Amino acid sequence: MVKYFAFLLIFFLTAFHFASAQDGNPQIVPDTVLINGDTLIMLGDSLIVKEEVKETYWKSGGNYNLSVQQVSLSNWAAGGASSFALNTGVSLFANYKKNKKIWETSLAINFGFNRQADRSYRTRKTNDNFKFVSKYGRELSKGFYMSTQLEARTQLLEGYKYFKPSGSDLDSRNLISDLLSPGYVQSSTGLNYQKEKKDFKFSAILSPFTGRFTIVLNDSLSQAGAFGVIPGDPVRPEAGASLGTSINTKVMENITWKADLNLFSNYGKFGNMVVNFNSTISMKVNKYISTRIETVLIYDENVYIEMEDGSKSRAIQLQNLINFGLGIDF
Repeated sequence: MVKYFAFLLIFFLTAFHFASAQDGNPQIVPDTVLINGDTLIMLGDSLIVKEEVKETYWKSGGNYNLSVQQVSLSNWAAGGASSFALNTGVSLFANYKKNKKIWETSLAINFGFNRQADRSYRTRKTNDNFKFVSKYGRELSKGFYMSTQLEARTQLLEGYKYFKPSGSDLDSRNLISDLLSPGYVQSSTGLNYQKEKKDFKFSAILSPFTGRFTIVLNDSLSQAGAFGVIPGDPVRPEAGASLGTSINTKVMENITWKADLNLFSNYGKFGNMVVNFNSTISMKVNKYISTRIETVLIYDENVYIEMEDGSKSRAIQLQNLINFGLGIDF
């Protein structure tokens, strides 16, 4: 009988304790254990593993764009000609930042052509640009870096000047450029200032130690001394100072602006600037459709442009493109 009452007493005490625990809703404090930097939280019979968030040092991405235009005419009383035009481009970037070190690399390739049925040389190039930039820097103080930048520019295919010889109804053409004809390689070392916020990035590098190389590998162009090289010499080296700036900002919702300006002056003719300016305004309609306005401006006193009258002269080179079509960010 005593054992029976003892058993009932233990049963009621256990039940009472359990009920009190449920009614009082006591706070359960989990045990935590650290193993190799990972936090393990033990709660009752459950084991929760809380992984440490690792910092990401690399950021990469890019954009692809494609626009196509076609006009097809048959027995069209108003006149005109059938034509087809295509413009496409890809831009990629990979940026690294850790502690006081940065490494930023970008690549942009653009190409376009049009084809018109009623002319000689029906297919003609309209856009052809290749640009590679890589910059490494070490922070001296907040926003200021000692940096080295390498920049390379060229084109992919041959470029021609089209004209009609006197007394002829057919077009003729002269080769005026080619792959790495010209090509420009510029290496700069100097002070770099960078400012970066949400949807805004600005960079400017001033370099008193800049080497610039003009490359003309096409033999006929090199023999003619095109783009300022000594006739027969495929490379023209220069030493000077440079200023390179770039900006990437969100102007409005779905509208971004990217631009870069590079100025170079040869110490032999200090003050005479080589100017390279690129600007791209992107207006997103939706995830896949966008409008792009691209502008390229170049001035180089060593480059002589053939005019309509056949003479050659220094001139500002200007390219402006407006594209509406596919635009994918990744």
